[in-house]
Amino acid sequence: MPSAVPVSWYLILSAILFGLGVAGFLFRRNIITVFMSIELMLNAVNLSLVAFSYQHNQTDGHIFSFFVMVVAAAEAAVGLAIILTVFKNRSTLAIDDVSSLKN
Repeated sequence: MPSAVPVSWYLILSAILFGLGVAGFLFRRNIITVFMSIELMLNAVNLSLVAFSYQHNQTDGHIFSFFVMVVAAAEAAVGLAIILTVFKNRSTLAIDDVSSLKN
């Protein structure tokens, strides 16, 4: 039988995805891009949880991953509603333009 993919490969992929999410969060100036970067970081954490869960033959990581997905879905619903409201009121999605609380 062929050997399975080592867990370290999943963790390296997870670290790369998380790093890309952090870079997108810190360096981008568009609300949508920042929002997608946060989702990318959450999915990188899910990949780590599932990889460790598979390595130790336990279901705890899968359960935690499910809860992270529930939180991400709630965040997506609320975040997209906020983004739509900001765009409706300010007509822009640039973070620098919507950072003030003044009209």
